[in-house]
Amino acid sequence: MKKWQYLTSTALISSAILLGACGQEEDEASTSAETQTEQAESGSAILSGNVVGDGSSTVAPITEALVEEYAAVQKDVRVAVGVSGTGGGFEKFINGETDFSNASRPIKESEVEELKKAGVDYTEFELAYDGLSVVVHPENTWAKDLTIEQLKQIWIEDGSTKKWSDIDPSWPAEEIVFYSPGSDSGTFDYFDEVILDGEDIVKSATLSEDDNVLVQGVTADKNAIGYFGYAYYLENKDKLQVVTVNGVEPTNDTIESGEYSPLSRPLFIYVKNSAVKDKEATYDFIKFTLENAGEMAEVVGYVSLPSEKYDESLKVLEGLK
Repeated sequence: MKKWQYLTSTALISSAILLGACGQEEDEASTSAETQTEQAESGSAILSGNVVGDGSSTVAPITEALVEEYAAVQKDVRVAVGVSGTGGGFEKFINGETDFSNASRPIKESEVEELKKAGVDYTEFELAYDGLSVVVHPENTWAKDLTIEQLKQIWIEDGSTKKWSDIDPSWPAEEIVFYSPGSDSGTFDYFDEVILDGEDIVKSATLSEDDNVLVQGVTADKNAIGYFGYAYYLENKDKLQVVTVNGVEPTNDTIESGEYSPLSRPLFIYVKNSAVKDKEATYDFIKFTLENAGEMAEVVGYVSLPSEKYDESLKVLEGLK
């Protein structure tokens, strides 16, 4: 069960027991009436339509939770969000397949140029902060703290079969097993920028756009090492061990303050301006996202932005209408 679902499970179970005594038709009519009353009181219109997004698996837990919550507010709006990775999401955004694109890195200049060629005007919004987390197996008793230089030595391809003892002679002479996000992932791009310095990642690494595959790989091998977003570490911290980097552990405080450097980063959503202007459902969902992203980010394991940043983003969004 997702964390944000757990937080509301008691209320949902109670509601289910009460509603079970009523007929289905009466229940649906009552629910519809309550929703319309709430919308009327809040001044929000009852909308319908489709909103389509894609992109980062790191941002996905925030968006998944927002989509579920939004469905209770606008039940006739269908929001579909894929997880093709940041790069894959931008490809669909450029091709005109999506209204918004989730990203765990800033947009590349090459992607900006492609969007210009395609005639797509867009706006960037920050959603939350993340601390890219390096993880090892719980039985790894040696690599609990790594420096940036050691991470480079571990992850950059140098033609050798790497063993832990190559990093520190006191460590086991066992071959290191690598798990990394795929090359379409913004997490991969960010790691490439701040750790690999543009060098090739080790050829033996298992690459996957699915963070759950990475979690399963690291938990299955005592000599494994991997990395992904902070929320995925928190969700699996009972079976993983996070590595401190230069003596600093990723936490809400160290990520927000920037102390967990250079692996702290913002998370983004890129929105097509024309979709906001021409599709009321898209505008409404993005507005809902910006109004609730901070709270939902904290619930699923990321770090919210200062409230004034969300306020500024809402003003920018209003100006796109």
